[in-house]
Amino acid sequence: MMTNNWNMLGHEWAVDMLHQHAARGDVRHAYLFCGPPGLGRRTLALRLAQALNCTQPISAGIPCGQCRDCKQIERMQHPDMNLIQAETEGGTLKVDQVREVQRSLSLKPYQAKYRVALFLRFQEANDNAANALLKTLEEAPAHAILLLTADNPEQLLPTIVSRCEILRLRPLPVSIIETDLLERGVEEERARLISHISGGRPGYARKLIDDITLLEKREERLDDLQTLLPALRVEKFSYADKLSKDKDGMRQTILIWLSYWRDVMLRVAQADTPLINIDRNMEIEFLASRLDLSTVRHVVSELESALEKMERNVNSRLLAEVLLLDWPKI
Repeated sequence: MMTNNWNMLGHEWAVDMLHQHAARGDVRHAYLFCGPPGLGRRTLALRLAQALNCTQPISAGIPCGQCRDCKQIERMQHPDMNLIQAETEGGTLKVDQVREVQRSLSLKPYQAKYRVALFLRFQEANDNAANALLKTLEEAPAHAILLLTADNPEQLLPTIVSRCEILRLRPLPVSIIETDLLERGVEEERARLISHISGGRPGYARKLIDDITLLEKREERLDDLQTLLPALRVEKFSYADKLSKDKDGMRQTILIWLSYWRDVMLRVAQADTPLINIDRNMEIEFLASRLDLSTVRHVVSELESALEKMERNVNSRLLAEVLLLDWPKI
């Protein structure tokens, strides 16, 4: 049975606002859920779709989670729901995918009150797809609701953002994630580590529990980082070549390295913010004692820039080489 907070962990203010919209029938035609992946953007969007289309609500705006419509929406397999996303994370969402939805949204709902189009990771849409969505937003019929997720609104066309109700979701306190993991039966030390690594993202924390290989890959990539710091140029070139052969793997590696270097930056700046990579505290302290703030800030900004360039399909191998050669030699 669904709780008043729609079975969400945290984000009470967002649930409360959406609950009011659904309960009063004061629903907007488009919503944009923003924040880092694994935060609950998609889950919140699905809960709103359930609240709007549930046939046996517990009370106004609170879906039951058990009726046929609720279950089909949860599985993202509802006949009145379209799911639109790039084929792979870090891929490209294309214009044909948006045009296909335009046709379907023009039809009356088959079994529910609203037709719902769920656009995941819309920052991955190419220019033509983004312009096609703008047209859809301008011409959407009253029975259609468009739900978008993206890392942040600044990645999208301002004209799209201005036509959506924006919900900027923030990471949760690490202690809330840890408590949730303990309640799920996760052993204490593991729960503490995962809650920190998750960076306050409940979805990512649960993913780390469910898929043991994610923690193993993280361990490997952080070990590689340690090996690369004192490595010779030829070794860095060789690693860059290997890294660039798998674009999605390279993206994941850069995200892990970025969390590590941000920890180093926090330590150099003597900030009170808790570390993400708490199991690497000794290494982080060691690096922080040997580097100054501008050097570390430069590494962080180059990693952030590399992620943006990967989205623009810049040559991956060249990107990896420049990144590694630019690191301080320890």
